[in-house]
Amino acid sequence: MAAEEGQVIGCHSIEEWNDEFQKGKDSKKLVVVDFTASWCGPCRFIAPVLAEFAKKMTHVIFLKVDVDELESVSKQYDVEAMPTFVFMKEGEIIHKIVGTNKDELQNAIVKHATAPAATASA
Repeated sequence: MAAEEGQVIGCHSIEEWNDEFQKGKDSKKLVVVDFTASWCGPCRFIAPVLAEFAKKMTHVIFLKVDVDELESVSKQYDVEAMPTFVFMKEGEIIHKIVGTNKDELQNAIVKHATAPAATASA
């Protein structure tokens, strides 16, 4: 399945995760990873919100990881509660949000998706 802009990309295997993680790292774009679980009510609540953000913010890569499917990835990022959103740039964690605060999530995405102003070289 080819990754498309404007949608949340589900990673269902370590191979898919590694591929998408590498694409995100190479792109230098903001990557927002939603650590979720099928049995988690708040995760189901925030999923359509994240899908809306993905449609509007095509300059950001949105990934979804089910903690039960990819337990090793969840452990790697110290995910202890769902949903947990991990923000990364060039493979480095720059921010983390636990919970379903839509405004906090949107503000963090907008803040971190904006590239720092380049210094003008005359």
